Amino acid sequence: MTRVLALPTVCGPTETWRRLVPQTLIQTHRLLLRSWRDPLTVVQSLVFPALLLVVLNIVIGKQVSAVSGVDALYGSVPMVALVGVMSGSLAGAVTLGRERDAGLLARFWVLPVHRASGLAARILAEGTRILLCTAVMFAVGVVLGFRFEQGLLAGIALFGVPLVFGLAFATLVTAVAVLTAKAALVEAISLGSSLMMFFSTGFVPLFAYPEWARPIVANQPMSQAIDAMRGLAVGGPVRAPLLATLAWSIGAIVLFAVPAAVGYRRASRA
Repeated sequence: MTRVLALPTVCGPTETWRRLVPQTLIQTHRLLLRSWRDPLTVVQSLVFPALLLVVLNIVIGKQVSAVSGVDALYGSVPMVALVGVMSGSLAGAVTLGRERDAGLLARFWVLPVHRASGLAARILAEGTRILLCTAVMFAVGVVLGFRFEQGLLAGIALFGVPLVFGLAFATLVTAVAVLTAKAALVEAISLGSSLMMFFSTGFVPLFAYPEWARPIVANQPMSQAIDAMRGLAVGGPVRAPLLATLAWSIGAIVLFAVPAAVGYRRASRA
């Protein structure tokens, strides 16, 4: 009688990659659930931007509309949507630093899961959060009077601008969060994003700024994204600001993607 020996199953590359999708989805669900239960993330990405939009519309909305000839909401809604995107990414970076310091990333690293699932889940969760925050800001804007006047396709494209912009910004702050233990750097980025908001074409029209500041205001990344979203919503130039937004975003992703991946791996193995 011949005895057949059962050899241990070895997971090959194909089987390993098959596990990437379900494991990424599981970790994405964890990240989204954690964000929803984290008061800091909810306040920074949803509550504060929504209140900011209402306050801006009450305080300076009529004045900006009268001077520019276009409803101020078509600048403030895109601007506040981007503010919510960046604020949520900053809150996520702070939480990522806490997970690293608490050893959670290291515990995930030793589990039998695909190595790429952790970072892929963060990208997917970030994209989902960005779309959700953008939808909420647009909903608040619609209540205040914002309208998608360029049709359905332009309205759908409106969501793509914050998504690309937000993923690029998230790549930057993720690289900073995993490569340094200093929370001051993340706070410095937060200060920089606030300055970008106040010196953008979404806050007041370009001609309201001093002449020396206009080239800086007009060409900074946030202004380009706001101008593209304004054009998609109410009409106006779209191609030039959209290409500039894509250039800024792709440049940031190319510059910071490798440091973010290397830093995440290093933080997970620490």
